[in-house]
Amino acid sequence: MQPELVQLDIPERCNIIIGQAHFIKTVDDVFEALAGAAPGIRFGIAFNEASQDRLVRHDGNDPALEEAAVRNAMALGAGHALVIVLKDAYPINVMGALKAVPELCAVYCATANPVQVITMRAGEGRAILGVADGSSPLGVEGPKEREARHRLLKDIGYRP
Repeated sequence: MQPELVQLDIPERCNIIIGQAHFIKTVDDVFEALAGAAPGIRFGIAFNEASQDRLVRHDGNDPALEEAAVRNAMALGAGHALVIVLKDAYPINVMGALKAVPELCAVYCATANPVQVITMRAGEGRAILGVADGSSPLGVEGPKEREARHRLLKDIGYRP
């Protein structure tokens, strides 16, 4: 068995969430969670069935983002993989709502960074082994960088 790297295609100014879920109702419940989580959010959802018809189930409120989610789900090819492509919202705006979706088993990443997913063929299926999200650190934060981080969080309303 050989691991394979799958480079995900994240549309410009979008974020992607990769997870694992377990039921045909996943797409419907994720749609409701996203739609209620952030006003003005645009998204596409794709979910790979692992049995029965083994279709990529999909939905969304933006056809281009829905297409991007389907394209990435097909590239992953792993059963029960869930792909969400977001625009006009950030993962932090939706993660609480997603965690309340009963079908959601795991979240591998939620990012706007370049993503490579490490997969492996297993019998008749394919598995997600892990995710490479962005680049490796170049150093350790110092006082100047800490101050800049706190200023940014204050500017966007996450710190007093």
